[in-house]
Amino acid sequence: MALFSQEKVLPALCVLQSIAQSVFLKSVAVALEATPQSRGLRQLSAPEISELKAQHNGSEDWTRIWVAPNFNPHKVVGCFFSGDVQLGHFSGKVSLETGVKIGSGVYNCDLSNVSVGDNAFLANTSLIANYRIGPGVVVQGCGRVICTGRTAFGNGQKVSLGLEVAGRETAYYAEITVEVAAQIAAHRQPATIAEYEAAVVKYVEAATSHVGIIEAGAVIQNTPKVINVYVGHDAVIDSASSLEDCTLLSGRGEESVYIGAGACIKESIVQWGARIETHAIVENSVCCEHSFVDSHGKLRHSLLGPNSGLSAGECTHSLVGPFVGFHHQSLLIAAYWPEGKGNIGYGANVGSNHTGKAPDQEIWPGEGTFFGLGVNIKFPTDLSRAPYSIIASGVATLPQRIEMPFSLINARAESIEGVSPAYNEILPGWVLSDNIYAVRRNERKYAIRNKASRGEFGFEVFRPEIVDLMVKARKALQKAEGALSPARAVLQKVGGVIDSSRRPVYTDKDIPGLGKNFMKETARLEGIEAYSFYIRLYALKGLFFAVKFSLQNGPDANSLLEPGAIGDPRYEHEQALLLSEFPGRSVKDLLGELVAANEKVAADTLLSKEKDDFRGVRIVPDYASAHTPAREDPFVRITLKDTEELKIEVDAILKQI
Repeated sequence: MALFSQEKVLPALCVLQSIAQSVFLKSVAVALEATPQSRGLRQLSAPEISELKAQHNGSEDWTRIWVAPNFNPHKVVGCFFSGDVQLGHFSGKVSLETGVKIGSGVYNCDLSNVSVGDNAFLANTSLIANYRIGPGVVVQGCGRVICTGRTAFGNGQKVSLGLEVAGRETAYYAEITVEVAAQIAAHRQPATIAEYEAAVVKYVEAATSHVGIIEAGAVIQNTPKVINVYVGHDAVIDSASSLEDCTLLSGRGEESVYIGAGACIKESIVQWGARIETHAIVENSVCCEHSFVDSHGKLRHSLLGPNSGLSAGECTHSLVGPFVGFHHQSLLIAAYWPEGKGNIGYGANVGSNHTGKAPDQEIWPGEGTFFGLGVNIKFPTDLSRAPYSIIASGVATLPQRIEMPFSLINARAESIEGVSPAYNEILPGWVLSDNIYAVRRNERKYAIRNKASRGEFGFEVFRPEIVDLMVKARKALQKAEGALSPARAVLQKVGGVIDSSRRPVYTDKDIPGLGKNFMKETARLEGIEAYSFYIRLYALKGLFFAVKFSLQNGPDANSLLEPGAIGDPRYEHEQALLLSEFPGRSVKDLLGELVAANEKVAADTLLSKEKDDFRGVRIVPDYASAHTPAREDPFVRITLKDTEELKIEVDAILKQI
């Protein structure tokens, strides 16, 4: 099920495109080719050497020091130089903190085979060795900032994403995306993998350097160990513990990478706008655009997607897509979750991947999966065909596959004869019928919060592939009518006579896709109703946009239910559902249905939020004074406003057709 573009990516081609376009690789090439002559530098004069010595500087060989034409020796104090050292001019100031500027220069540092750009500020650092330092860079209060002689800055390593043992190895390169990683981790065609890995080898060759690089405007402060690191433009490393063998892609403004207090990063890729701080640990991992790890969070052997964040919890050997939140202490192991958009609550243990034999089991969460507080998920589990489902707080699940979208998996409240006590209760479509506020709010929230600019992923929940899953789930629920297995049917009998007052209970033996859960008859009927409503709403919205298009571009709006009316694949999908769900209805009738359906969604959205108010005022004495009423909730207000505007727009359209 695709979250990103429907056009399948070719991983090897993506790598080759990166090789041609990568700013990082171009910077490596420039650094390797740079010479004193290409920078227009000159050797020191005898008076300059004397002045430098008078300011407590020393050198193994003064002839190997090259300086800018307008070099000012008074800006270099208390340093020792070895190997080839290049120094720019130091006439400007650099910003250390907001509102704090200081003159550039080099003070109290040991430099070995280092090139220093114009107006950089280097101070009180034990050793800087084998580095190319750009203009306006700040390096102060550090221990070792060194390159050991040959590094690819963390590129080229292979990590098993989605499986803790070997089997889903994916080679990293600096610009890798969730989509590329997903193709390699879960679609293990030998030819595709071979082509991809060959392309990554070429990438690594271009990335391999004998010098480290700190790009213009970057800041490194109070960090004991920086070894074999590429530091991109305007990146900030402030009071981190250590960085080793890493690539920090970074840009200006919001795309600046921030590595903060106590962070420890090893053999990892950190992409634009990412943030790692407050004693977080990142090892053998990729932090994609605008992701974050903080508050002692641990990210190991994983890829964390754009806009996703890990606080306090732990994620290992997982491929995590965009907009996934780890709140407080939680655990995610061996997850293949490229669609993302989910949540892992406090105390959630999504990691029972060990059967006592080997840690070789895995989980495929679906898009928008919500793991509640304190859940325990046993592997293997496949929720990829149950998007936007909720595992309720405290639930422990068995290994299973669920194929019921928008479901609630809840702990059983009663003992049922013939049903394993380990089974939970499933309510298919419950999120649609009882919590549509959350679905619609998330849809808008992700679009607003998105900061990633390099990947294209949609925010629409009710799109063709998810609607198809709803259609399939509804069909399975409908098919179960009167088709109970003997084990379930016996529950309706009392003394051998059918008791119509007792409703049947279904399991996966009766309805494939329920997983290791049971379902009551009321839940089956409500699931069918919820799926049907939103399948029809999806189709009606498609007709609405087709009518708007036809009024501007043709054909006649009243012919939109005829085959090939527009020739758009998306509308053809919507049209097929219109014809099956609303046989014999006219375009005008269906637009009226759309208005009524939209009004129901608005009412359900309000009611979904009002439930919190109803419950809250009964429990907390001053709840009403401390909480915004549901009707004043920003998203509820937007929903009600959009509904009224749609009604007005449909009324105007009906007058034209």
